[in-house]
Amino acid sequence: MPDLSVIIVSYNTCDLLRNCLLSLCASVGPSLEIIVVDNASTDGSAEMVRDEFPEARLLAQTLNTWYCGGNNIGARAATADYALLLNPDTEVAPGALALMLRYLRENPGYVGVTGQLRYPDGQIQQTCARVPTFQNLLMNYTMLGYLLPTLKRSLQAHTTYADWDRTSDRDVEAIPGACTMMRREDILLDDDLLLYFPEEALARRHQKPMRLLAAARVMHHEKSSTRNWFATRVFFRDLLVYCRKHHGAKHMLLLWLLSRPVYWLMWLKNRAN
Repeated sequence: MPDLSVIIVSYNTCDLLRNCLLSLCASVGPSLEIIVVDNASTDGSAEMVRDEFPEARLLAQTLNTWYCGGNNIGARAATADYALLLNPDTEVAPGALALMLRYLRENPGYVGVTGQLRYPDGQIQQTCARVPTFQNLLMNYTMLGYLLPTLKRSLQAHTTYADWDRTSDRDVEAIPGACTMMRREDILLDDDLLLYFPEEALARRHQKPMRLLAAARVMHHEKSSTRNWFATRVFFRDLLVYCRKHHGAKHMLLLWLLSRPVYWLMWLKNRAN
């Protein structure tokens, strides 16, 4: 049995996925089961995995199962006791996976662990956060944030650990979906979500500490293909699903009403471009 199952959901990320898989092949430490869930890519991603990485398990889908659905397909197929959800636009440094896996094994009170994510230029990404409150959702995704900017900044600073530069280890409430290591039985995502808020939903479900390990470095390109109007529509859809499940239907209705002006302003901006 492998030490760690690495689950990668790919959608039209052929070149980035190749580099991610090469970094895993060069990884030092645990034995890996690499599972690639291809969400019906049209750029040859599945063929590339099949031809260049025969050691990886390719689960080629005929339809796009999105981020949450694809990761759950991979997690249900995994065989190791520990699993890592890894974005295809990442590259793990040698030894990073060994550090994270050892920490989880030695600290059963922690439900998840992540590494220090960096942009290709070396800049540290400000990942990890506290679970947002309903007030956070109102300030961030409605016009109230524009009317009460001081309150919005204060809440944002608290939620994002603004006092921490990510160069040291720290306990956190939610870790980034781009690099999430947990025990396999804990790692299934919320199937009702498509692409956004799975990290927050995981943190709410488990309510146990997670950890960022600064020495476990992972380069993250943060692919920009989802920055379009369709992704914006999916974002607001997931926002309301997340709110309904964790704050109730009445709060979801209020958020829907107050977020409509922001939604339509973004629609108008998209039409103008």
